[in-house]
Amino acid sequence: MEREESIRSPTCAEASSVVSFSNGEEYCSKKTEIIKELKKQTRLAGPLVVVSFLQYSFLMISVMFVGHLGELSLASASMATAFASATGFSFMLGMGGALDTFCGQAYGAKQYNMVGVHMQRAMLVLAVLSLPISLLWAFSAQIFIICKQDREISMHAGVYARWLIPSLLPYGLLQCQMRFLQAQNNTLPLMISTGVSSLVHVLVCWTLILKLGFGNKGASLSTAISYWINVFMFAMYIKFSPTCTQTWTGFSIDGRKKLLAFLKLGIPSALMVCLELSAYEGLVLMSGLLPNPMLETSMMSISYNIAAGVFRIPYGFGSAVSTRVSNELGAGNPRTACLAVKVVMLLAITESLSLSLITVALRKYLGHLYSNEDEVIRYLASIIPILAVSNFIDGIQGVLSGTARGCGWQKLAAYVTLGSYYLVGLPSAILLTFVIKVGGKGLWLGIMCGSSSHVFFLAVITMRTNWKLQAVKARERVYGSTVATSIQSNCHDEENPHI
Repeated sequence: MEREESIRSPTCAEASSVVSFSNGEEYCSKKTEIIKELKKQTRLAGPLVVVSFLQYSFLMISVMFVGHLGELSLASASMATAFASATGFSFMLGMGGALDTFCGQAYGAKQYNMVGVHMQRAMLVLAVLSLPISLLWAFSAQIFIICKQDREISMHAGVYARWLIPSLLPYGLLQCQMRFLQAQNNTLPLMISTGVSSLVHVLVCWTLILKLGFGNKGASLSTAISYWINVFMFAMYIKFSPTCTQTWTGFSIDGRKKLLAFLKLGIPSALMVCLELSAYEGLVLMSGLLPNPMLETSMMSISYNIAAGVFRIPYGFGSAVSTRVSNELGAGNPRTACLAVKVVMLLAITESLSLSLITVALRKYLGHLYSNEDEVIRYLASIIPILAVSNFIDGIQGVLSGTARGCGWQKLAAYVTLGSYYLVGLPSAILLTFVIKVGGKGLWLGIMCGSSSHVFFLAVITMRTNWKLQAVKARERVYGSTVATSIQSNCHDEENPHI
C-alpha cells in the first residue's frame, strides 16, 4: 500500500489558527488552507442548494396545480403527498444517504471503480424496497379511513397516492445517481439536469391538469414523468461523460454482492430522515386537537412549509460537507476533514443567522403568500420569531448531520434523532401545548427543545471526534482490516503526535 503523505501536518508554529478538541488533539490550519477549503465548499454547496430546492419543488408544484381544481382536490392531494413523503420519498432519500459514506470515501481513496459498484448496490436495494412501499400506497385510502379521516377526501387521496407509485422507483434511482456524481464533486450536471426536469414538470403539469383535464391523476403522473426524465438525463451523462469513465464501467456482478453491508448503513441513514420528518408531521396532527383547529392547523401547515423551504439551504451545505469529509477521510487526510467541518460550521452559522433575521423582518408579509385571512396572517406573524430561532437551530443540525453521513455515523445519529425528538421534543410540545396551555406556540417551542438537544449531542460527538481514528475506519471500510491496521500503525509512528 502506498503511504499517504497527507497524514503529516505543519506544526502549530507554522499555522495561523489552532483548534483544541476535548480528546487532546490539536488541528492547525493556515489561512490559505481555510480560504481554499471555503472555496471548495461554496463551489459544492451552491449547486447542491439549488438542486435541493428544485427537488423539493416537484411535489409542491403538483399540489399547487391541483389547487386550481377545487378544495376537495387540494385537500386530498395534500394528504396523499404528506403520506407519500413520510412513508416513501423520505425513506428513499435517507437510504441514499448511505452513499454519502460509501461513494465519498471510495472516491477519496481513489478506488474509483467502487464508486460505481456502490451505486449499483444502492439501486438494487432501493428497487426491491420500492415494492412493499408501493403496496402500502395502493391501500392508502383504506389507511386514511381507518385513521378516521374524512371518507370522501380519503378516497380521492388514495387515488392520488396510487398514481404516485410510478414516481417512487425513479426517485430512489435519482438519489443514487446524485450521490454518485456528488461524491466526485461533479455538481454542475446535477443542477442543470434537475433544472431542466423542473421546467418539464411545470409544462407537463399544465398540459395534463389544466389542458387535458386529467385532474389529480395528471398531477401524480406528471411527477413520475419528470422523475423518469431526470433519471434518463443522469444516466446518459454518467454513461457518456469523460468525467465518469473511471467511476462507471458498466453493470457488474459486484453490484449484486454485499447488499447487507449497504443495508447496515442505509437503514440507520433512512431512520435519521424519517424520524425527524415524522416528528414535525406530528405537530400538524396535534394542532388539529387545539380549541380553534382551523386556525391552528393553518398556522402550523404554513409555518412548517416555510421551515421546510428554508431548510433546503443548510441541507445543501450538509451535502457539501458530507462529500468533503468522506473524500478526505477516504484519502487518509483527517486534518483536512476536520478543517472542512470547521469551515461549514462557520458557513452554517452565518447563513442561518442571516435567514432568521430576514424571516423576522418579513414576518408581517409572509402570511400573505399563503392566506387571505387576516386572523391567520396575524397569528403567523406572532409565531415567526419562534420559527426563526427554530430555523437557526435546524441550520446547524443540517450540517452536523451531513458530517455524520460523511463519517459513517448513521447508526449513532439515528439514536440521537430518536432520543432528541421522541424523548424530548414531542413530550415537551405536548406538555407546553396541552398541559401548560401555551397554545400553538407550544408546539414549536416543544419541538425546538428536541432540535436543540439534537444539535447539542451531534456537536458534542463531532467535537470529541478522533479524526485519525475516523480516517482509519474509512480506509478499513474501503480496503479492509489489513490495510486499516497498517494505516493505524503509520499514524502512531508519526513523530508529531498531533495531526
